[in-house]
Amino acid sequence: MATVIVSLKIMPSSPDEDLDSIKSAAAKIIAEFGGTVGKTELEPIAFGLKAIVFMFAMAESIGDTEGLEAKIASIHGVNSVQVTDVRRAVG
Repeated sequence: MATVIVSLKIMPSSPDEDLDSIKSAAAKIIAEFGGTVGKTELEPIAFGLKAIVFMFAMAESIGDTEGLEAKIASIHGVNSVQVTDVRRAVG
């Protein structure tokens, strides 16, 4: 089976949420799911609100990410979680 690269966008509930704690909790959940985090970015949205974008690799055999999204959505301060891109890794 191949490796896939997943982009995941996490929207906090408000601009006042602690993004560092959300980031560390989400990274732990991704690692438990079987993913390897490669890159994390903050994406400005509006009015001081910033989304956290994770790019991570996982085995294609793991299947879909619905369980992962549900666990991350349950983190305190998270409003929504969305997979924005999934691609097979080359090489």
